[in-house]
Amino acid sequence: MTDRDARSLSADALEALRRRAVAAVEAGVTRAEVARLFGVSRKTVGAWVAAYQRQGDEAFRPRRRGRRPGEQFALSAAQQAWVVRTIVAGPPELCGLPQRLWTRQAISELVRREFGILISSPTVSQYLTRWGLVEEPRLLEMRRGRVLSGRPREPRPGNEWIPDAEVLWLAWTRPHTPADPRRGPVGGRQNLLTGFRDYYGDVNLLLALSHRGMVFFLARRGPFDERQANEFLTRLAGQFGRGLNIVVCEWPAEHDGMLRTWPEPLPGRLSVRFTLG
Repeated sequence: MTDRDARSLSADALEALRRRAVAAVEAGVTRAEVARLFGVSRKTVGAWVAAYQRQGDEAFRPRRRGRRPGEQFALSAAQQAWVVRTIVAGPPELCGLPQRLWTRQAISELVRREFGILISSPTVSQYLTRWGLVEEPRLLEMRRGRVLSGRPREPRPGNEWIPDAEVLWLAWTRPHTPADPRRGPVGGRQNLLTGFRDYYGDVNLLLALSHRGMVFFLARRGPFDERQANEFLTRLAGQFGRGLNIVVCEWPAEHDGMLRTWPEPLPGRLSVRFTLG
């Protein structure tokens, strides 16, 4: 048997082979002799023993093979484009999902229903970053840098901070290309909305980040007006089913005028403050 032959064994057979080889070494047989007896290389035996010493019995269980180059993405380019267009078209309910806002879970359910492909929440986060829609590390940095060190403006009358309510950080953002130019085809990002590289069109997002790292968002073509921004807050309150304290930490300067009258007061249910800076 060669190392290649060993990799072709079933999971159960490979686990048994690893256990027997490591047991022989533990019993005092040299690694070279174990390698000869079981038909694998001495290097392989050494790797099995080292893994066992680090991980215990867990080391015997074969790991699933990672995707080869070219297989890195569970979704094809066409499937990714469809998902992005669906997100931009409106809230999840328009395509029959129960969520009020887009979340990692909602996107995962959409992909499973439409394509029969299971993707995890971390994988959804990677796709959102690849598409330039939601980059969660940037949101966390924004929250740490501009909210925790900033001083909230005083709320308007009737918009006082709600004791013991959920705190969320809100941002109005635009899709953008990540800094790494190598990502995407032909050295740039393939625009999943229009087909042009490095150009999304006038797509805007309202999103909220919770203490626990949950992200809730809506996307649309064109800027949000006051009614649509109020609808986002209403959906956000409905998603949690409890009072919310919202801190707005990113907002486009060209739409600052909206902040004079937005949001509509919801005493006891919703309080909104704005960071300085």
